[in-house]
Amino acid sequence: MSEVFWRNPKLRNANESRRDFLKLAGTAACVAACPNALRGFAAQTEVLQSIGGSPDYVLRIAASAVEIAPKHIVSTITYNGQFPGPLLKFKEGRPVSVEVHNDTDTPEQLHWHGQFVSTDVDGAAEEGTPFIPAHGMRRIEFTPRPAGLRFYHTHNRAGADLYAGQYTGQVGPVYIEPQHQPGDYDREVFLVLKEFEPTFSQGGDMAQDFLAPAAKVKELESAGESAMKASLAKGMPHGYEVGYRYFTINGRMLGHGEPVTVKHGERVLFHVLNGSATEIRSLALPGHVFKVVALDGNTVPAPAEVPVLWLGTAERISAIVEMNHPGVWIMGDLADDDRSHGMGIAVEYAGHSAKPVWAPPKPFHWNYLRFAKTGATVPAPDEMFEMLIAKDNAAEGGFNRRTINGAAYPMSEGIVPASFHLKQGRRYRIRMRNASDDIHPIHLHRHSFELTRIAGLPTAGVMKDVVMLGGYQEMEFDFTADNPGLTLFHCHQQLHMDFGFMTLFDYV
Repeated sequence: MSEVFWRNPKLRNANESRRDFLKLAGTAACVAACPNALRGFAAQTEVLQSIGGSPDYVLRIAASAVEIAPKHIVSTITYNGQFPGPLLKFKEGRPVSVEVHNDTDTPEQLHWHGQFVSTDVDGAAEEGTPFIPAHGMRRIEFTPRPAGLRFYHTHNRAGADLYAGQYTGQVGPVYIEPQHQPGDYDREVFLVLKEFEPTFSQGGDMAQDFLAPAAKVKELESAGESAMKASLAKGMPHGYEVGYRYFTINGRMLGHGEPVTVKHGERVLFHVLNGSATEIRSLALPGHVFKVVALDGNTVPAPAEVPVLWLGTAERISAIVEMNHPGVWIMGDLADDDRSHGMGIAVEYAGHSAKPVWAPPKPFHWNYLRFAKTGATVPAPDEMFEMLIAKDNAAEGGFNRRTINGAAYPMSEGIVPASFHLKQGRRYRIRMRNASDDIHPIHLHRHSFELTRIAGLPTAGVMKDVVMLGGYQEMEFDFTADNPGLTLFHCHQQLHMDFGFMTLFDYV
C-alpha cells in the first residue's frame, strides 16, 4: 500500500497531533532517500490486521506527513500514517471487530459509509454515536453488510476549519466480499480520488452540463435566482467555496506514482471512490470504455458501457475495462487544470514504455437512468416526505446557509430532535426539490435507497446511498425503514453539510 512513515500500531507514538504538522513535514524529507518506503496502493490490496488476534483490525488516527510527489509533502490527519487509509476487506455477514485509536487532540468520529449498522457504530454524533476521545480508543463490533464497495471516513463537522473533517486525509476504502463472487474479471484495482491543500474563494456557479436529464423546474429556478439577486443587491458577496492546490489518485499526483500495469486482453475491475470533501470528479481512459456494474457497491440492473465516469463526493463506481488498446495512457479527470495539478494515474500495458498520453473523449452526459430496469415500476410508498432545499447566500459569516424546508441544521453540538418520523417496516418516498443552483450529493445513513424519479422521469432498480441532485431539479427515491434508530440525511459536500444541509429521521 502507499505508506509514509508506517509503524506497527503497537509501537506508534500516541502523542502525535495536529501540533506536530511542521515537525512531521520536516522529517518527511527522509522519504526521498528511502524509496522502498513508498509502495503503490493499487499494486497491493492487503488488509491491515491486528497483531495478537484481539481485534480483527486496528486503525490509528494521527497527524502524518504524506509525500504526494517528490519533495511535495502535505501534512494532514490520516489512518495508520498513510493515504488512502488501508483497504479493509470484510466478508459479508461475518462479524468483525475494529479498534480505533485517536492520537490527536480532537475527539473523532469514524463513519462506516454505506453499511447497515446500528447508531452506536455508524459514526455520526448526530445519531448519538460516541466519539473516539482525544488520545483515546474505541472498540467497534459489527456485521458487515451489504456486499460491495463501501468506505470509512471521518464524520466531524469542519465549518471554516480546512484542517478538519474530510478536508483531511481520513478516507479509506472498504470492500465487503459477497458470499457468491461472480468473477467476470481477471483482477481488481482500487482507486481513491482526493484533493489536498484547500483554500477558500468567493465564487461562481458549479458546472452542471454533464448531468442528464437536464430539465429544470422553472418555479425552483425563479425562486433561487430571485433570492440570489436580492442578496447581491444588498451588497452581499458570493458565499465562500473551496478550491485545492493538489490533486491525487491513491495519494500520488499524476506522473509521480506507480502506474496501473495491465496486460493486453485483461478484464480489470476498477473500484473508484471519490474521497473528496467538496468536489465532483470525472474519470476517463483514452481508447477504452467502462462497463459499469455497480454504483455505490450495489449491482446495477442494467450494466452499461460509458466513456466517462462521473462521481459526486462519496459516490463509488465499480466498472470493468477490457484492456484492448495497448500503449501508455493517462486515466484522468476531464478538467485540464485539475489533471495538470495531479488528478490522474498512468495505465501502462506490458511491453510498452513511453510518456503517458491523454486524449479527451467525445462529449458525454452522465445519467443514472442508463443503469435502471427498463419498463419496471416501483410499489407505491406508504408515505411521502417533501423537502425543499434552498441556499441563503453568504448568510452565515460569509458562508452560504443551506436549508431544508426553511430550517438549517444548527451549528451547535449535541443531538437535535428529528424532523421526520418513521415506522419500522414501512416504505417511504423522499421528494427533493432543489431551489439552488448547486449539485447536491445526497446521502442517507444506514440504508440504501431506490431511485424512483429523476427530473420528472420515472425509474426503478438503481440502489444507492449517495445521489447527485441537479440544480433547480427534482428527484425522488424510496427506502424501507428496516434499521431502527436516528438516521442522518445530509448533503455529502462538506460545506453544504456543515452550514445547514442536514436533518434526522427517527423510528417511532
